[in-house]
Amino acid sequence: MNIFRFCGDMLHVTSIMLLLYKLHKNKNCAGISCRTQEIYAIVFVLRYADLLWSFISIYNTVMKSLFIISTVYLIYIMRHQPPVATTYDRSKDNFKHELYILPPCFVIAVLTAHEWAIPEVMWTASIWLEALAIYPQLVLLQHQREVENLTSNFVGAMGAYRAFYILNWVYRYMEDGHYNWVVWCGGVVQTLLYADFFYYYLKSKVSGNKMLLPEGGAGNAAIV
Repeated sequence: MNIFRFCGDMLHVTSIMLLLYKLHKNKNCAGISCRTQEIYAIVFVLRYADLLWSFISIYNTVMKSLFIISTVYLIYIMRHQPPVATTYDRSKDNFKHELYILPPCFVIAVLTAHEWAIPEVMWTASIWLEALAIYPQLVLLQHQREVENLTSNFVGAMGAYRAFYILNWVYRYMEDGHYNWVVWCGGVVQTLLYADFFYYYLKSKVSGNKMLLPEGGAGNAAIV
């Protein structure tokens, strides 16, 4: 493992901790997309199913288990545990991932998998799903317009985690020539989705003000 992979993992853990802190501190989940968390839960179950038949290291096992368990726990809190669950508005978190993300990603996974073995197709599907997982969250923020600091930090940490994973892929390619075009394509798609948000996120941090997204979306965000 290299430093970029480790930093990416730690940023991912940080994003989850920030979200758990927000839910427990504020006792509400306003501005958080449960649909995005549902996609991530599917991503982790598909990608880390190898926990059932292989062992790489204690670190690897702990991190994989942490991502699965914590994401399922987040979904449980938002959907079923009061008082947080009473603040979740499914009508606003309304991007139909079951129609526009899940089926296309599974079809693309079958077409782009290195081989048509079930574990390989599952892993490939997890890459394409993760590339689009943040989209329902961005749509919800567009509807809500004003972005709380904890929420923006959570989304920012998620974006930073992927940025370090891209650096990890570049490092591995330079060190041993290893690359996977599916991973690279998924990373490019995910980076493009985050690009506008990150610009205004960093701008808001420099100015010390909250983000306010106009009706046009994150691409036209303004700082107030």
